[in-house]
Amino acid sequence: MIETYFAGTYWMGRLESAKSCAQRAAALFQSLSPLEPTWNRWCEPGDSFQEASRLHVATDAGSLRKYLERKDRRLSDGFLYGLWSGPSPDDTTSVTGSCGSESPWQPSSCVLTPPEQGPLAERVATAPLLSQVIREMVRAWEPEFGLATSTEHLMSLAAQRYKAGTLPGWVMYFSRQRGTVPPLPAPVHVEPVGELGTLVVLTPERFTMTNPEHVRLAAEVQQVLNDAGLLHPLRPLS
Repeated sequence: MIETYFAGTYWMGRLESAKSCAQRAAALFQSLSPLEPTWNRWCEPGDSFQEASRLHVATDAGSLRKYLERKDRRLSDGFLYGLWSGPSPDDTTSVTGSCGSESPWQPSSCVLTPPEQGPLAERVATAPLLSQVIREMVRAWEPEFGLATSTEHLMSLAAQRYKAGTLPGWVMYFSRQRGTVPPLPAPVHVEPVGELGTLVVLTPERFTMTNPEHVRLAAEVQQVLNDAGLLHPLRPLS
């Protein structure tokens, strides 16, 4: 079974202007560039790889503000974004999401999705890199919750429709608003992300659904986090 991985952060109820969102997005893209050589040039999607490669979007705050202020980037009182980078059609990473809305029903998000297979997928699907991606997303967007794991792991837990913030993963982030992370069993690693919240990494090696020990550990940690009241649907940021 091929497991595919992603990293995402989520929050709700924070009204922001295109300028503010652009400044946050610019900070994120600037921080991603040193992490992976292919994350230094971002483009819009197109009908073909060749066409999309010509749709370059500069990731400074001013250029991103113009991008977000376009009519096709508006979503009610917020903004949508979706950019990709990569040297070939099968070796691309996307960063997608929404921001700026004060809706108490529709989450804002920032999600990084690497390719399913290949050298880039192998480089990204490591605890150090996914943890750093989540850290940079947290510093840029100040979300309530973050998650990096395999899609297959997430789907195995979501027998019914789930809401962001309710399921655990390989790498997790909990804002201070969510509460204090309790002691967790080895080899789980817990560390602060500045004054913003706490990062939790289940295992230093790649988390996979084919490893029974990983599945057992995830279920044990999920129970502890549930009992501590940390896994619940998003709430509007105060």
